[in-house]
Amino acid sequence: MQTDFLVIGSGIAGLTYALKVAEKCPDKKVTIITKTTADETNTKYAQGGIAVVNDLENDSYDKHIEDTLISGDGLCNEQVVEIVVTEGPERVDEIIAWGTDFDKNAEGDYKRGKEGGHSENRIMHHKDVTGKEIERALLKAIENAPNIELLNHCFVVDIITQHHLGYLVTKSTTNIESFGVYVLNLRSNQIEKILAKITLLATGGNGQAYRTTTNPAIATGDGVAMFYRAKGKVENMEFIQFHPTALFEPGNRGHAFLITEAVRGDGGILRNIHGEAFMERYDTRKDLAPRDIVARAIDSEMKRNGTEHVFLDCRHFDRENFVEHFPNIYSKCLSIGIDITQQMIPVAPAAHYSCGGIKTDEWGRTSIQHLYACGECASTGLHGANRLASNSLLEALVFAHRCFIDATNTINNLHLNEQIPDWNAQGTSEPREMILITQSLKEVQMVMSDYVGIVRNDIRLQRAIRRLDLLFEETQQLYQSSTVSPQLLELRNLITVGYLVVKGATLRKESRGLHYNTDYPEKSNLVQNIIL
Repeated sequence: MQTDFLVIGSGIAGLTYALKVAEKCPDKKVTIITKTTADETNTKYAQGGIAVVNDLENDSYDKHIEDTLISGDGLCNEQVVEIVVTEGPERVDEIIAWGTDFDKNAEGDYKRGKEGGHSENRIMHHKDVTGKEIERALLKAIENAPNIELLNHCFVVDIITQHHLGYLVTKSTTNIESFGVYVLNLRSNQIEKILAKITLLATGGNGQAYRTTTNPAIATGDGVAMFYRAKGKVENMEFIQFHPTALFEPGNRGHAFLITEAVRGDGGILRNIHGEAFMERYDTRKDLAPRDIVARAIDSEMKRNGTEHVFLDCRHFDRENFVEHFPNIYSKCLSIGIDITQQMIPVAPAAHYSCGGIKTDEWGRTSIQHLYACGECASTGLHGANRLASNSLLEALVFAHRCFIDATNTINNLHLNEQIPDWNAQGTSEPREMILITQSLKEVQMVMSDYVGIVRNDIRLQRAIRRLDLLFEETQQLYQSSTVSPQLLELRNLITVGYLVVKGATLRKESRGLHYNTDYPEKSNLVQNIIL
């Protein structure tokens, strides 16, 4: 297959970019590929909303910029923060024009919530399913674009570079080019090649590297892993954000139901097993401190009291207002026997968001030519050491637009490389036992959760790297001898992502933002990005 613009991923970043390039270049072919169905993305599970300053009477760009910089703990790129905050309102207007429905009050003005780390009410939302509403509107808009082809059930194996033409490509190679990708077509079970002039990686996050995560099963770090294998530059992978309040269900491992931060924004109070409102002991902002502080505080209370969770107290809420704003949370809690007006909600932190990723510049360009990255898989410099709540959807919109501008300015100067060889599966066979894959996946998640969680130390990190090295060797042997499957590809990618998180954490000899190492509890005077 050949295409002009190749988009890998169908969340807010990929779909926004695809719509824009398709409209600007009606004579060009745009191909979107996704490994499951088009709507199964991290975007779909974003509850809280999108942070944007579009009420200048009560808010300001400067306040949003300052909130973002404080949350990022010294590692934000200030130029990028200003770009995202100031360009964001226009991008939000565009998705409204495409049909996204945000909640309004009786007067017809947008309802704006407040979340941790924000100094003003600036979170626009659609009840507690904002991401799902944005995804719906974008997919509907895609249907009306005649030059966009959307391919479901296609799993990208690797990015094609000069390496596949027989050239030596290393981390020091300065002119690495992307020519397209190899894809496992899950319908035919064959590996095909897709040649592209320009490729955008919009592959989402990597929460499945951990035992408990708010991310869906698809969040296996595919984009970051394949980019790293292609010798591209990745940075700050040690900054994994744990959402403080995932619903705790005894015995549940894997996908955790998210209790959005907007609940605390509306007045929810965190309490320990003794009923004490403990956040005032950790931060003057109490329950609305940035996520890294709240997650560590909850972790501390759980360890101090020997419990698996704390509580989120919403008993003082008006039932009608809660049901209107958080209908899914209300019904989910009710389904497990919790009436939020009578009982507190048991919550515990869960892996949520990767603040690091594929290093980009202010136009979404990566270290590999003709290859852009956008959304959670990218590290643009906006989030620094800790993402401010609800900034991720805004970042995706702004950088999708910037990638679109740069890509459409260069597309007419590019040509397809038709010398790329077909995939060679000679000498491989079906794996004899799936247990070799499923057990290794459990081990990766156990290692990451137990050794590379909210609180870390050097001994844990050393153990983690040794175990991941062994898992890498075993899985690489399996990959080289077996016909590929989605399960094997995801395991391979998660091991790579786990390694990058541990490597970054090992190199960062300080505690900053989401990375807290008890052997280095203070912040270093040297502010630096860890580039791998």
